Amino acid sequence: MRILIAIAVIMGALVAGKIYLFDGEGSEDKKQSSAPAESQGDNRLPVDVYVAEEVSTSNTIYSSGTVVPNEEVTLRSEVSGRLIHLDIREGSFVKEGQLIAKLDDSELQASLKKLEFEEELAGQIEARQQKLLDINAISKEEYDLAMNEVNTLSVDKELVLVQIGKTEVRAPFSGRIGFKNISEGAYVTPNDVIANIVQMHPVKIDFSVPEKYASQLSSGHEVTFEVDGTDDVFQAKVAALDPVIDEDLRTLKVRALTDNSLGMLLPGMFVRVTVPLENHRSIMVPTESVIPVLKGKKVFVVKGGRATDAMIRTGVRTERSVQVLEGLEVGDSIIVSALMSVKPNMEVKVNSLVDYNAGP
Repeated sequence: MRILIAIAVIMGALVAGKIYLFDGEGSEDKKQSSAPAESQGDNRLPVDVYVAEEVSTSNTIYSSGTVVPNEEVTLRSEVSGRLIHLDIREGSFVKEGQLIAKLDDSELQASLKKLEFEEELAGQIEARQQKLLDINAISKEEYDLAMNEVNTLSVDKELVLVQIGKTEVRAPFSGRIGFKNISEGAYVTPNDVIANIVQMHPVKIDFSVPEKYASQLSSGHEVTFEVDGTDDVFQAKVAALDPVIDEDLRTLKVRALTDNSLGMLLPGMFVRVTVPLENHRSIMVPTESVIPVLKGKKVFVVKGGRATDAMIRTGVRTERSVQVLEGLEVGDSIIVSALMSVKPNMEVKVNSLVDYNAGP
């Protein structure tokens, strides 16, 4: 009997414990289900925005270029012959018209002397024929033949002088002469390069700018440039613009002219060119807000509590900002944070306004 009573007590304790446990879990579920709605959180994405405004911008283009001589010529002989004189001091300055090389012209000189004798005799005959014509001792036809002989010999003499001139190679302009490629005594043909001559004052600076800035440049536009090896900043003025845009690079070739009286700039030097453009007011946005896409660039703008993507056309870029030429208006709220999470038409909540000076 006692055993039955003990078993009944144990069974009662187990049932009471089970009821207590299940009631506890149920109460917890009730507590969770009765939690206030605000514990579920706001589903809107918090973002920081920048309000677009117009700022004064000073656009500057940076480009690389090359120093080009004002004039450069490869010296060659017009005719073939033996080189009998060569006056080249490599790297020296030569004046315009200075004799650089002379080919053998002995045959031409002999022909010239013969023509001079014949011309002198023909002149004497023409003078006698003139006197005879004056007294009607000869016909006009006979006199014309004598005069024609004089004229023909004069032209032949002039032709020989031209041929003699072609045996001389003279400096076409003042400049510095390079290394010689031939020596005296060699047989020279028009294909042989004797030397190069370059004019180094002034010099040209050739560089390129993106095609969208073509309308902002013109002859006389001032630019600055720097070269390696010195901290000096050089001044130059645009001399010419290429009339054709490069189809492959979409750039415009520009040529500027600069003084080189000190000889510090050598043709072929690499230069870093700075091209200042006119100041104007435009919308500048933070660099981090611009998203590159397949068809260009875009930003996210907050409109009606939602994120809306806007395609934009950009201009110059600085370290902190990007110029927007099309696609935005003053007052637009541009998202500058959480851009990896933002999707088009997503509900967003403005967390804070960025106090950001988007100017350069």
